[in-house]
Amino acid sequence: MTVSPVRAITLSLVVSLGVFGLKFLAYRLTGSVALYSDALESIINVVAALIALFAVSVARQPPDANHPYGHSKAEYFSAVLEGVLIVLAAIAIVNEAAHKLVQPAVPAQLGIGLLVSLGASVLNGLLGLFLLTNARRQRSPALEADGQHVLADVYTSVGVLVGIGLAWLTGWWILDPLLAIAVALNILWVGWRLTRDSVGGLMDEGVPEGELSAIQNTLSGTLERLALGKKVLEVHDLRTRRAGPRTFVEFHLVVPGEMTVEEAHRICDRLEEAVQTQTEGTQVTIHVEPEWKAKHKGFVVRSR
Repeated sequence: MTVSPVRAITLSLVVSLGVFGLKFLAYRLTGSVALYSDALESIINVVAALIALFAVSVARQPPDANHPYGHSKAEYFSAVLEGVLIVLAAIAIVNEAAHKLVQPAVPAQLGIGLLVSLGASVLNGLLGLFLLTNARRQRSPALEADGQHVLADVYTSVGVLVGIGLAWLTGWWILDPLLAIAVALNILWVGWRLTRDSVGGLMDEGVPEGELSAIQNTLSGTLERLALGKKVLEVHDLRTRRAGPRTFVEFHLVVPGEMTVEEAHRICDRLEEAVQTQTEGTQVTIHVEPEWKAKHKGFVVRSR
């Protein structure tokens, strides 16, 4: 089921609150520092959902006089902030685990606590899959960051449950703080990936190589199919960047100097339509140049 990013993140916020409540209950029942670390990660999910909800609301606003390219990049800020929150949570987890390394304690009411935590993990897993499905369909960095973090939380929870189960069977309760430290390292890795991807968007990083090749193939194929190759001499200086769900494509189109403005404009319209059909949410800008501006190094070169 596909819903708007705002509704998806609102659902994420509600579910994350419920999951945190269950995980905190599991920690209170058992006193396990590993379950404490799991509950602390869920707090980040709640805060991150609040931030993402604000960011998505801003990003969906239409362009205005001060933001003629729209507000799409607002989503990247939420993902960067979520990465910072993850680092703070990891520090808090390691601090708590350090005390239990010195004096390991046997958790209480472990059976009930593990069942409660397992129920929270199942709920979280369904939420994560829902968020990622919608993120890919709507190309939303904020939804992607939220979904990735929720699924990382699920993997962490499964690892914690398995580890505590082993400690229960073997009596090696030092596994409890060691698991908490492992959780901290895992969420640090997730935080690094989220921050790196978001900073790339803020820095106008180009689209991945696969998408770039697809755009080139679309342009070449359109020129071939419509027999425009006889009129277009070269395409060069192709540049791309992404801002949230939108992709910006720019390139120079070299045509014979005697071609009329109307005919050059008609060719541009065809190429723009082809790229926009191939990649939804794409804005194409074409700079038309006469033949003496050819660089003879474009990916499409035709002879007259």
